[in-house]
Amino acid sequence: MKAILYTLLLFTAQFLTAQTATKEQIISDLPELEITEGINLHIISPEPIQYVDLSTQKLTGDLPSTNIARIKINDSSSDSVENNEKATKNVVPSFSIGENIGIITVVGQSFIAQYKAVYRNSESLNIVTNIHIQPEEMQPIEFDKMRFSSLELRKFAMDIIQNKSVKNPIREEKNLKLNVQINNVYVISDYIFLDMTFKNNSNLSYDIEDLKFSIEDKKIHKAMNNQSIELTPLFQLNPQKHFRKNFRNIYIFKKFTFPNSKVMMIRLIEEQLSGRAIEIKVNYSDILKADTF
Repeated sequence: MKAILYTLLLFTAQFLTAQTATKEQIISDLPELEITEGINLHIISPEPIQYVDLSTQKLTGDLPSTNIARIKINDSSSDSVENNEKATKNVVPSFSIGENIGIITVVGQSFIAQYKAVYRNSESLNIVTNIHIQPEEMQPIEFDKMRFSSLELRKFAMDIIQNKSVKNPIREEKNLKLNVQINNVYVISDYIFLDMTFKNNSNLSYDIEDLKFSIEDKKIHKAMNNQSIELTPLFQLNPQKHFRKNFRNIYIFKKFTFPNSKVMMIRLIEEQLSGRAIEIKVNYSDILKADTF
C-alpha cells in the first residue's frame, strides 16, 4: 500500500510540476514545429484532444484519432479543368525558410499546448513527421486538482492491476461455468475504482455483448415496481470484448450513493447464440469499506 501511495504521489508531483501555470504566453517563447508542403505533421497527445485551433488559413488539419491531431500546409489548388488556370496561380504559397506561418493550439482535458509553425522546404533532410506533446509544453487548464484526466485515471488503474492481488475477493458469483468476482473497491477523491475479474471455465471462448451496471431494489415484489438506475463508467482500463479464460479490468465511476434498500447490480451478457449471462450484487457497505490510495 505504501509503495502504491508513493508511486502515485511521485507521478502526481511530476505531472503538476511539469504543468506549471504562467501568467501569460508570448509568441517568441513558443516551441517551434517545422512543417513543409506535402507532409503531414502528427501531434500526439497523452490524453484525448478536445479541440485544435489553427491561427491562419495557411494551415489546415483534422483529428484522425482521439489523441492525434494531423496538421499540414493548406493547399488551395483545384483539380478541375475549368479552374486549371486559377489553380496554377493558387498552388501552395512559397514561404521563406524559417517563416512563421501560424500558431497551433492543442487543448486536452487538463492542459493547453501551443506551438509556432515554422516553414522548412522539402529539401531538408530532417523533416519532422510527428511529435509527442511533452510535459514542459503543457499549461494547466484544470485547476480543480480533485478532477483527473484520462491519463491520470489510466495510471491509477494500472497501479491496481500491477500491485494488487486478486486473492480473497469481496464478492464472487458462479454460474454456467462462469465466475465473476469483485476483487476490491478503491476510492480516490470522488472516484470509485471497481477491480473485477471474469473467469471462463468452459472450452468455449466468451464474447462480451454487454456489461451493465445499475442500482436496483434489493427486494422486487412486482417487476413494474422495480426502479433501476443505470450507471455508466467514466473510464475502463481495457475495452476488451473477448476472452478465453481470464479477464481482469478496472471500471471507474464518479462517486455515487444509494440507500440500504438497494444494491449495485452488475450483469455480464454474452453475444448470441449461446447467450450465457451472469450477475453479481454489490452492497453499499462494500463501497463504504473501499480502500484508499
